[in-house]
Amino acid sequence: MRRLLVLFFLFLPVLAQAEISVNAIRVATAPVVDGNNSDVAWAKAKPVLITDQAAHETILLSAVYTAQRVYFLVLYPDKAENPLHKPWGWDDAQGKYLEAAHREDTFVFKWNMMDEDVDLSNFADNDYHADVWYWKANRSNLAGFADDKMHILSSGKKKVKTGQEEENSIPLRSLSGKVRYLSRISDTGTAPYQKVARPQVKTNQVVSRFFPVKPTGSRADVQAKGRWVSGFWVVEFSRKLKTGHADDIQFSLDQSPLFGVSIFSLYGKDLDVTSPNLYGMGRISEPLRLNFMP
Repeated sequence: MRRLLVLFFLFLPVLAQAEISVNAIRVATAPVVDGNNSDVAWAKAKPVLITDQAAHETILLSAVYTAQRVYFLVLYPDKAENPLHKPWGWDDAQGKYLEAAHREDTFVFKWNMMDEDVDLSNFADNDYHADVWYWKANRSNLAGFADDKMHILSSGKKKVKTGQEEENSIPLRSLSGKVRYLSRISDTGTAPYQKVARPQVKTNQVVSRFFPVKPTGSRADVQAKGRWVSGFWVVEFSRKLKTGHADDIQFSLDQSPLFGVSIFSLYGKDLDVTSPNLYGMGRISEPLRLNFMP
């Protein structure tokens, strides 16, 4: 942790806005995905600094890979840990549990799945399909996964089946003023969490709304674990290079896919910097290019 903090502050003056190369280093021994950055593999990595476009915070990102899997280490500042999401909070006046205002901390990878480079912003003029890895401090972290999803941005409204559910795309306006439609779709399989029904009898002032379960299918592709330490989130991600699932990006060592990241979830909500939490208001980072180094 100390080494990464030194790097974090050392490189702050040289942040760039152009496309950034993220070079994944091949390692013989994979890091353990446990939110602890002390693995030997991370000492070999070449971290880069990225600017979060909503919070304007700095993200330190590293990547390594083995013959079978790719790994990412994310470090970013967060003054307070937010480990709960929409929990049940006891209301004394009404004498019952209501949805509380808490919103969990998050981190998002968004991968281009098109045959050409595109703008991965929710407000782009171009169409795209993107693979989204959505780490959630409450709903996915406890199970040790990131929620595997897709984003589809298009000029027409869609209704997409996601397992047993159907999700309508939401309208957004691009930076040039065009009406665009974003679909946020879960991969096939089941989520790394289940909901807790509203308790009828008071136990604690705040009760978590979710409990962890093992995900299944393509939704279980991305392992992820985070720890909040002294004002920083340390989050590790891992995924097979090739999953064989149509709703995932497939990595090849001779290709350099385009991607972006965000501290906050990418729902396309209006950005309100006065809000105590920018949940759902995330903006994609500057373009990132993953290179697998020999």
